[in-house]
Amino acid sequence: MNKTLRQLFTAVLVLFVVLGISSSLIMTVRSNALASDTRNVRTLYYTNSAARGAILASDGTILAKSDASQDEYKYQRSYADGALYAPVTGYFSVTQKADRGIEASEDTLLTGKSDAMFWQRLKGLFTGEENRGASIETSIDTKLQKAAYDALGDDDGAVVALEPSTGRILAMVSKPSYDPNLLATHDGGEANKHYAELSQGQASPMINRATSQLYPPGSTFKTVVAAAAINSGKYNINSQIPAGASYTLPGTETQLTNSSPAGDGSDGTISLKNAMAYSSNTAFAQLGVALGDDTVSDMAKKFGFDSTITIDGSAADGTPMRAVASRFPQQVTPDRLALASIGQGDTVVTPLQNAMVAAAVANKGKVMKPTLVDRVRFSDLSVLPDTKPQVMSTAFSEDTAKQLTEGMEAVVTDEDTNLEIPSIRVAAKTGTAQIGADNDSIDGWVIGFAPADDPKIAVAVVVHNVDLYGSFAAGPVMTAVMKEALTQ
Repeated sequence: MNKTLRQLFTAVLVLFVVLGISSSLIMTVRSNALASDTRNVRTLYYTNSAARGAILASDGTILAKSDASQDEYKYQRSYADGALYAPVTGYFSVTQKADRGIEASEDTLLTGKSDAMFWQRLKGLFTGEENRGASIETSIDTKLQKAAYDALGDDDGAVVALEPSTGRILAMVSKPSYDPNLLATHDGGEANKHYAELSQGQASPMINRATSQLYPPGSTFKTVVAAAAINSGKYNINSQIPAGASYTLPGTETQLTNSSPAGDGSDGTISLKNAMAYSSNTAFAQLGVALGDDTVSDMAKKFGFDSTITIDGSAADGTPMRAVASRFPQQVTPDRLALASIGQGDTVVTPLQNAMVAAAVANKGKVMKPTLVDRVRFSDLSVLPDTKPQVMSTAFSEDTAKQLTEGMEAVVTDEDTNLEIPSIRVAAKTGTAQIGADNDSIDGWVIGFAPADDPKIAVAVVVHNVDLYGSFAAGPVMTAVMKEALTQ
């Protein structure tokens, strides 16, 4: 072989090597990135070429489904009462990758691509049956979801209702909301326009306020401080603790006062039960300082604070649904600890986390992992095993839970009687968190459970940027949900 032929052979060989490497990179290293690129029309067609599984409520109501369409995408995704269930379902679009809700957390099961569906796909190869995605059966109670949504009205806020003994999410409402049908259109231009409007608007309707928005919890956090105090063994629900008409934050000249004289106590002290009932700021600020930030922080962590909480899915299934971490400050000065102990300052919480606080008291101290999916059903009607309740932690003893329940019942019977439900014992804690540069507005809160003697439902409600105490801003929403759950 002469020199020229050798050079030509070498060049061709190098080109083949380069081609092999580039093809391998495309097929392996970059395959996922290319497949998820919204400009990849083939991927869009493929994703929509099979029937995506339905998303269902606990009573079988269809929240999202795919129907055959007469265009290149073959199937059209649609949502019943889209805005009502958007925090649960999320969205599916031909222009945007699903990044929230069940559409994202259970994506591989909905599309039929999950490893758990290998045998279904193999069976289809031999029978010629179309590859259909699995249906996702959620724990959402349609009546409770509607009651919460309607009761919240036009206010900005969120509602979460849990089954205390299991952690099942019975309702999850976020307002303002959005209609996923706007993003499911097969008109790419329209889908992009709606996405830009929804994702960039000041109201931020695509944010799930129940899991992804942090708020100062106000006096609802006193439940956590009371739990830390009672569980320490140094206090009980009848213990007398320092209170007073005012309290000077340590190391400052700032005076902390109470919203009503009943919170002042008598002769400078108040029982822990009355401090909860009348939401004494002076009592709980001093109690938090006396306990120390380690004790209060440890209790908050047992409830789930300082950790993201996975509600559904895994990286193998899609984009997991998670709640951002609620926070209680650590290693702070006594004045900051005093403020944090009454749910102000550096303490922030999601509505889901606050619902978990109420549910833990209702569940005798056990904090259950919140779940949204009850079961996955394949097209041949076989199912993955039902979701089993999981204990995240035991935050405190059963006796502590009993005493906390007594204190929370006193909130309703002695102070916030507007939260009463005839013939049903209600345990609750209200919160009025000051917000704004000049503390000129309010986040109104309530958390609670019922019946107090046999808990079936735990609820957290926040109403953002209002001018009412939490009892009156959020209280009617909680009672509406509880009535729907318990008086059907």
